Amino acid sequence: MRAVVVASLVGASLIPLASCGVYSFSGATIPAQLETVAVPLAEDRSQGGPPGLDRLLTDALIDRFVDRSRLTLETDEGEADAVVRATIERYAIAPVAVTDQNVAGLNRVSLGVRVVVEDRVENEELLSRTFTATADFAPAEGLQGEADASATALDQIARDAFTAATSDW
Repeated sequence: MRAVVVASLVGASLIPLASCGVYSFSGATIPAQLETVAVPLAEDRSQGGPPGLDRLLTDALIDRFVDRSRLTLETDEGEADAVVRATIERYAIAPVAVTDQNVAGLNRVSLGVRVVVEDRVENEELLSRTFTATADFAPAEGLQGEADASATALDQIARDAFTAATSDW
């Protein structure tokens, strides 16, 4: 009797997962019609950021949408079932802590990125939203600290975009 109750509870808990698409253990629900995704190089419209932000963001998005879901990467955008486009719109650095000598003790990198996800099979936009993230670094870390903070913020944006896109599917 106990085994029947447990089996019933497990079976009942799986029914909602089957109704919305294909579920993965990353928490992402991907519509059944989507098998491939293209992630073109992100466009960097920000000014003053370290070089290579576009590549860092693109790699972070590929990590989320390909490596952490069942989607396979399609290099030809025209052949992909889904396309993820990103534009870095804002990059800023500002001090967030000042020492007793009136110099920055901690700086904050702030990024704003527009992400658009298209379902090319159903010809609909699945997501169009601007995501923001920040990360701090010590001025003594110099350009490397700024680059590391930028990478951290971009990774957070990629996580947030993936979560937003796949939670609505």
